[in-house]
Parts: sequence; C-alpha cells; structure tokens
Amino acid sequence: MSVIKTENLTYVYGEKTPFRKVALDDVNIEINEGEIVGVIGHTGSGKSTLIQHFNGLLKATSGRVLIDGEDFAGDKKKLREVRFKVGLVFQYPEYQLFEETVAKDIAYGPKNMKLPQQEIDRRVMESARLTGLSTELLQKSPFELSGGQKRRAAIAGVMAMEPKVLILDEPASGLDPQGRDRIFEMLRAYHQEKKNTVLIVSHSMEDIAKIADRILVMNEGRVFCFDKTPEVFSRAEELERIGLAVPQVTRVIHRLNAMGFDLGEDVYTVKYAEGQILSRLKSGGEG
Repeated sequence: MSVIKTENLTYVYGEKTPFRKVALDDVNIEINEGEIVGVIGHTGSGKSTLIQHFNGLLKATSGRVLIDGEDFAGDKKKLREVRFKVGLVFQYPEYQLFEETVAKDIAYGPKNMKLPQQEIDRRVMESARLTGLSTELLQKSPFELSGGQKRRAAIAGVMAMEPKVLILDEPASGLDPQGRDRIFEMLRAYHQEKKNTVLIVSHSMEDIAKIADRILVMNEGRVFCFDKTPEVFSRAEELERIGLAVPQVTRVIHRLNAMGFDLGEDVYTVKYAEGQILSRLKSGGEG
C-alpha cells in the first residue's frame, strides 16, 4: 500500500511574473509503506521542492498529494496531522537547534503534539538511543556538541515525533567520511527497527546506493526514472548524460564490460562487484 502518492503534481515558482519557473512538472509517483527511497538529481532538478509537498510546506499549483490515501490540501486539521505523520529533516538541521539542553531540543516536537510529560520523556530517551546520543550528552547545551552530534540531535528531534514517514534532505552534507558513515548506519538501524518509510534526498549516488530499496531520479522537474536500485544503476550512461555521477565501482565494472568481461550492468556496490568478479573468475577457471 502506498503511504505517499502524487497525481499530476505540478509546482510553479513566480506564477504570472517574469521569473516564472516550473519546478515540478506532472509528477506521478507512489511510495510504499516500509521502504527506503533515495531521491536524487542535480541542483535544480526539483527534488527538494518535491519533498516539501509531502508535509504541506508547499501547496501544489495543480495536481495533488495523497498521504495514506487522503488529500490534505485546504484542511488545516488534516495538515497538522500530516506534519506529525511526515517528519522532514532539512539540510543542515543543526542550525535550528536553540534550546538550553539537547534533551529539551529533542522534546520540542512532542511538546507541540501536546503529549503527556511521561510520554515526552520516553520519546526523548528512545530517539537519543536510536541516534547514538548518550544520556550525558542530553544534559549538555546543543552548542557544546560536535558537528556530527549536532546533526544527530536535530534528527532525533524529528524522530521523537515518531513519524510514519521520515524524510531527510542531504542528511550527511558537510560531514567528514566517518560522520557520513555514522549517519547512514544510524538511518539503516532506525529503519530496521521501526519498519517505517524513509526518504533520503541526496546528490550522492554513492550514499544512496548503500541504503535505498528504490531510487527516484528527478531531472528538470520531471521523473526521469523511479525503480529498484539495481535497475536504476543499470542505466549508468543515461544517468551520466543528465549530470549525475554514478558510483566509482559502477564505472569500473562498465569499463570491464566494454573489455568483454560481462559482469552485469547493475553493479553499484563494492561487495556486489567482488561477488560478480569472483563468480566470473571461477566460471572461467572451470572452463
């Protein structure tokens, strides 16, 4: 069953002005419950504009967005419910930390939901555990944390609302390689435990390849493709033509294929590449 569905979704910036720009053009997609979806595209492709429609931050120029089969446009009560159901973590969310302690910052969303204090406390501790923040860190000022810790604290604040859908816009942007790995390991563990829907927006095909079940590729406001991860990476040449850098291992395998090794077109991780190469060598040895 789809948790998010768009029907002919179109969004225009600056309508009836000389600066008119079509940011989304007739987008039709369905995102299923419990899957991890990567959303990729070059700058200006429409990916960030798209996700802002999923919790009502932007209102469609035409078409509609359905959450759990319901259209929430124009209904303030439904819009409030959707914003708790669909949690959105913006790029560089640590810039939005403002409370005296990390615990209070994480509790901000649940408080707005008017939950009992006992439930708020439970959610703060649960979200801290999921994001790898110790009890000791919860009592510190957010501004005493490292960059990676701040990022995880900000994500914990959205997780604490226990959204059915968690959307993250460039969650590892600006972090060092170790910090990036921790963020994606955290998101993978979160998804495995909660079994909810996770959308990750990124310009990095390398990052998305490691975690996504399906990938939505946006190009110039339109859906270029939306398919299972192996199928998307089998179209490496097309992706590169629209300005996306496929994982390095994919380029290596395609080069080997061109040399006659026949390792498959859908290789996108080092582990999978290793298996394909070993299998090919074994097959060749037996021959």
